[in-house]
Amino acid sequence: MYAVTVTDKLQRVLNAAARVITGTRKFDRGLGQILHDQLHWLDVPDRVLFKLAVTVHQCQNGRAPPYLSEHCIPVSSTDTRRHLRSSNRHLFAVPRFRLNTYGCRAFSVAGPMAWNSLPDFIRDPTSSTDCLGVYLQRTCSRDTSASSALGVLNDYALYKSTHSLTHSLRRNTAPT
Repeated sequence: MYAVTVTDKLQRVLNAAARVITGTRKFDRGLGQILHDQLHWLDVPDRVLFKLAVTVHQCQNGRAPPYLSEHCIPVSSTDTRRHLRSSNRHLFAVPRFRLNTYGCRAFSVAGPMAWNSLPDFIRDPTSSTDCLGVYLQRTCSRDTSASSALGVLNDYALYKSTHSLTHSLRRNTAPT
């Protein structure tokens, strides 16, 4: 998404800040684990993805500036794609771009691409940014163990149970 040299430089700065905070030396092992487990920091590319996804979520809920919201066009509102099966998956239309160097970095392209890469339960318009943060922390950490995978499934089950509970409460307390 972004130039590797830029993200590498930023990652080095982030690693240096983590070393200062935790008191580790330059060649100590396990700095990535400390970043994720103790400090709860994302790596730079994952942080960029998180910020893009949060901004698109704000555009979807009307809490972003209009100059950003106009670039987030739902697939279901596009005339040629309205009747596709994917129109109810809360996807955004990704426009074509000409330049590979800068075109894919524009918010109009990178935002919908980041949003469309998320799983369906995260793209639900009623989901919160907390759910997105927990998902990205679990999936972007270097821990790919079974406990991490179970954590993502538990988060999804918790989200579904609270979502169905709030939906039923709204239905029962709706004015008649």
